[in-house]
Amino acid sequence: MQITVFALILFHSWALPLCFAVVYNNFSDLPPKIYDFVIVGGGTAGNVVANRLTENPKTSVLVLEAGGTNIDAFQLDVPFFSDIFKFQYDWNFTTTVQPGLNNRSTFLLRGFVLGGSSSVNGMFYTRGSADDYDRWAKVTKDDGWSWDNLQPFIAKNEKWEPPADRHNTMGQFNPSVHSLTGVNAVSLSGFSQSIDPMIFKAVDELGGIFNFNEDYNSGNPLGFGWLQSTISTEGRRSSSATSYLAPKYIKRKNLDVLLHARASRVLPSVSKSSSSGYAFHTVEFAQDLDGPLLQVNASKEVILSAGVIGSPHILLNSGIGDSDELSKIGIKSLVDLPSVGKNLTDQPVVANEFLVNSNRTTDDILRNATLLNKVYTEFNKTGMGPLVVTGGNQISFFRANESLTDKFGDPSSGRNSPHLEMFTGNGFFGIPPSTGHFLTLGTAVVSPASRGFLTINTTDPFANPLINPGYLTSPFDIAAMREGIRIMFQYLSAPVWDGYVLSQFGDFANITATSPDDVLDEYIRNSAGSSAHPVGTAAMSANDADYGVVDPDLRVKRVEGLRVIDSSVFPFVTSAHTQAPTYVIAERAAALVRAAWV
Repeated sequence: MQITVFALILFHSWALPLCFAVVYNNFSDLPPKIYDFVIVGGGTAGNVVANRLTENPKTSVLVLEAGGTNIDAFQLDVPFFSDIFKFQYDWNFTTTVQPGLNNRSTFLLRGFVLGGSSSVNGMFYTRGSADDYDRWAKVTKDDGWSWDNLQPFIAKNEKWEPPADRHNTMGQFNPSVHSLTGVNAVSLSGFSQSIDPMIFKAVDELGGIFNFNEDYNSGNPLGFGWLQSTISTEGRRSSSATSYLAPKYIKRKNLDVLLHARASRVLPSVSKSSSSGYAFHTVEFAQDLDGPLLQVNASKEVILSAGVIGSPHILLNSGIGDSDELSKIGIKSLVDLPSVGKNLTDQPVVANEFLVNSNRTTDDILRNATLLNKVYTEFNKTGMGPLVVTGGNQISFFRANESLTDKFGDPSSGRNSPHLEMFTGNGFFGIPPSTGHFLTLGTAVVSPASRGFLTINTTDPFANPLINPGYLTSPFDIAAMREGIRIMFQYLSAPVWDGYVLSQFGDFANITATSPDDVLDEYIRNSAGSSAHPVGTAAMSANDADYGVVDPDLRVKRVEGLRVIDSSVFPFVTSAHTQAPTYVIAERAAALVRAAWV
């Protein structure tokens, strides 16, 4: 840890700026005007919407971002640092005590910086399965959310680029399923890892469920594939801040961004046409939590893009939610929408660590100041080297055995949708121990059946909400995670790993493929945490549904002037990492907003 702190101080003066955008730090500096749209949250989705709406020079947009700037934040810029320094730009949310985690609470990473969670995530670019989106279309009765109909919006987001080292990538992806014309950079790994050949040799040796998938983003993600990440050819993170708010966009005269602007509520005005009698065109916020509350107005719409935690939190503080629950804590109920904060869904993950017979892992980079100095110098000069990847170059997806779905039901969206993910890491996950070299195989349940909720217990709008994801409370989820670990052991039985994998590490040391269920369950419940993929707390539903928070056009039900556009509107989590689907939602939503105001 001392080496890491030393490196942080040493490298700060070398950091390259992420972009040269000029944004406002103080409300008093904003031009005095009423904006057409006020977007609460300059994160993954909010910056997409801001960019697309201001393509029309007659449309004015203000983005309110609670965090600070991403400029000069080298800790975010360098892909390899994503699991080391990200907590410096975090909301510091923790969950309530989780019975499914043996009564532990766990952190829930959410980006507190321009770019939101796209500035702090692991940069995995995974769309999920075609079935995931077709289920969205079915539950909302809006075919516009189907896989086929979302393809133009996937293309508007993705800008496929060569990887940093520009090696031969033939056979590592399918060009026909990617876009060269979007905004956000996506690439294959820019640095070869020593275990890369072994990963796929094991697939060849085993066969069966261990099949090669040329491109898991084709709509059918099952199998082993080369990881695709939101990393540019220059070897740097591509976030919504560096892409959708790049200098050529942020200079638009009709786009303003205000940092350090933490929203508390949306405020109502009387409406004659909404079923509740309210329209919401005013945002209340503070730049100093001990200072005055400020207000800005939107002549057309307020758009909440504050994320899976922030958006429902603001709605509840505004009197939009379960009326009984709000009245009990002293908040006047304005709109009775009981689904606000419900349906919270996250994908539990366990990082399984193995000691290996190698000195070519990434572990020494974080233990040796001289080596770290060397590779960071290479990164700054060339945009290449081991720092341009996150630690692993492959990802795989599996369906659980049919015996589990027969017994517990199938929470996935279809036969081509995975229940489980396994990702590889050529080193320890996070800060490594002082000695040893490691292989990490992470296992995650990507189609969980467990559901939780978010709520509040105070009238203080700046107090953190109560976040209960309900990890591993469904019998399916714990059984699926157990199977995921056994699949991992089966994978390591391939001859290529003989002599390479030496032993298991830490609490994992005594676990085997034949461990009894209760032993595996105890390990899982003591080790699992958040994959940082929470969704669903302001879920979209059909116009005639008696549940849900937003309609298929993402307008908050029963009111006027208010939409939610972020990962909170997922009705079901996609069977993969959630960054790419959030971008796609934002692209389509921006088109819906523009069409409504033509």
